[in-house]
Amino acid sequence: MTESQQPLISHLVELRSRLLRAFAAVLVVFLGLVYFANDIYTLLATPLLKQLPEGASMIATGVATPFLTPIKLTLIVSFFAAIPIVLYQVWAFIAPGLYKHEKRLIAPLVFSSALLFYAGAAFAYFVVFPLAFGFFTSMAPEGVTIATDIASYLDFVLGLFIAFGIAFEIPIATILLCWTGVTTPRELAAKRPYVVVIVFIVGMLLTPPDVISQTLLAIPMWLLFEIGVFFGRFYVREEKDDEQEPTA
Repeated sequence: MTESQQPLISHLVELRSRLLRAFAAVLVVFLGLVYFANDIYTLLATPLLKQLPEGASMIATGVATPFLTPIKLTLIVSFFAAIPIVLYQVWAFIAPGLYKHEKRLIAPLVFSSALLFYAGAAFAYFVVFPLAFGFFTSMAPEGVTIATDIASYLDFVLGLFIAFGIAFEIPIATILLCWTGVTTPRELAAKRPYVVVIVFIVGMLLTPPDVISQTLLAIPMWLLFEIGVFFGRFYVREEKDDEQEPTA
């Protein structure tokens, strides 16, 4: 084995170890939550159940759906709950190859990205869901009984969770653009009118076809963009950074 192959093998072994630890963290959380799978699904369905007309309920159209859907949700919840550990494993793998100043800058970004994703999901659950589901149930034609399939509901809300979670990562993306030298806070601020139009278009594409949920996604995206522009000033790359050596 050549000298160039040895570092590659060691990196692959380290990567495998980090992935196994991340998987083990998700598995441990899943085993602790699987007993409460039905309760977790009930909690997720609460925003819709509160908006259903009297006598209406959710249904399961598949034979195994009542069992598989809560299990699927619990597995997804376990992954999101273990994100801090997963991110730590990612950080432990990449940190040795970073400059000292890069570690000081990137470490807060890695862990704040998880907090922002949680914030986006919480915003969707507590603010968007009640308004959106209230709108949908009120628009049902006369004589139509609302009976949402539990699997379809899960897919729908997971899409919204991901959309809002990613949308709340805008400050991280903005800061990274400034840090890598792709743009500057001044240039981003000059493009503010275009950003406002873009966030409303994205809100239209990522949310249900109603003005309320589109606006509730677009306005936070714009505010988060402004936050990213503000903090991006502290991440502007300087010429002298390229002359520093990475430390283990």
